[in-house]
Amino acid sequence: MLRFCLHYGIHFIVPIIIGYFFFKEQRIRAIIILLAAILIDIDHIIATPIFDPNRCSINYHPLHTYWAMGVYLGLLFFRKTRIFGIALLLHMLADFVDCLFINS
Repeated sequence: MLRFCLHYGIHFIVPIIIGYFFFKEQRIRAIIILLAAILIDIDHIIATPIFDPNRCSINYHPLHTYWAMGVYLGLLFFRKTRIFGIALLLHMLADFVDCLFINS
């Protein structure tokens, strides 16, 4: 239950908190972008099985690789893409926390 709450809390509650407190001028837009990062899980459709609760997504799915995370990190350095970088890295954090539970 803790694993579920942490994983989905980071996916859905933390983005709302970040958008609300750090993007006050465009709060709704920021929250929508931050929540939309869940769409990166589209790369799960090429895995067999599509969903495996005991599989660590990090460095398994193409959009969850360390190379991809480097690109997401690079997005932080440009004002126009910063929110997307935050959103994608926050998604990677949620999946990383999930991996910690899987591997413990």
